[in-house]
Amino acid sequence: MNNSAQLTKFVRASGCAAKLSPGSLEDVTCHLKSFHKDLIVGFEGNEDAGVYRIDQNLAIVQTVDFITPVVDDPFIYGQIAAANSLSDVFAMGGDPKTALNVVGFDGKNQNTEVLNEILRGGASKVHECGAVIVGGHTIETPEMIYGLSCTGFVHPDAILRNNTVREGDLIVLTKPLGLGILITAIKADLLDDATTMRVAETMRTLNYKASLIAREFHAHACTDVTGFGFLGHLKEMGGKNHTIEVEAAAVPLFSEALEMAAMGIIPAGSYANKEYLESKVRFTRTIGPDLEMILFDAQTSGGLLISATAENARRIAQRCIEEGVPASIVAQVITKTDADIIVR
Repeated sequence: MNNSAQLTKFVRASGCAAKLSPGSLEDVTCHLKSFHKDLIVGFEGNEDAGVYRIDQNLAIVQTVDFITPVVDDPFIYGQIAAANSLSDVFAMGGDPKTALNVVGFDGKNQNTEVLNEILRGGASKVHECGAVIVGGHTIETPEMIYGLSCTGFVHPDAILRNNTVREGDLIVLTKPLGLGILITAIKADLLDDATTMRVAETMRTLNYKASLIAREFHAHACTDVTGFGFLGHLKEMGGKNHTIEVEAAAVPLFSEALEMAAMGIIPAGSYANKEYLESKVRFTRTIGPDLEMILFDAQTSGGLLISATAENARRIAQRCIEEGVPASIVAQVITKTDADIIVR
């Protein structure tokens, strides 16, 4: 079967679907308001998903996300896109239950076997976390897109918000950074097969285990690292009342991403993140432009950022490692200063 070759021309020619920059998105969502007595989480706060109360013991978590191809193999692309979509439910402390396929496909130039593989890959990740595909919608598009609309369950009193950190908390990161840069390198055919597979393995790994562990040890806040990058999502976590202090040397990353950044292999979204966040971040020492860019890098299916008391954060990191989930303590929450984020 030549499915991988079939998809290759899309991967090389296009790129990951560019999200609106953080500033542009703020300009749009600030005009959108939803009010209902049972709407617990809506537009406010730039949360990862919406949450609607069904009764005193049950709320539904809803989200939708899709991406263009990031690797040549259609099955793995489907897995990555599904993991990326499901991650928002995990970040809210929810358990996915149902998912709808969201598909844009060029049936004129692509073999339907490619689409079959993409959907099969997505379904494998949905089933892995105990959810089920219940349908979907497909349109004809010149550029391949795939993702999921997901619905999960959460107790109304157990929702993990992205901006409920507490002073003194430590923050755990569960996947290495540099995925946006490395996806760009994959599209330019600059990575060897082994590195490409390591990157794909990271992106197709669900954040489910990490979410369960965060809940077990009473995390105060959680979000996943996606298009706004590591520093962008940390800014959301700090909100108006806290500053996040990052230990740059503790941040896990792909060494290959540093090499690619030095070559200028950087996605447009990462530049947009840097432009928006630069005035909000204070670097207390020189860490070099390449590492700086990785901290701003727009991720696809990145890890979770989990905020908890110092003791529980250490337990979360240790349990994650024991369960085969990479985890590092990368930041702490301090009293608000003149910067939203301080990088040391």
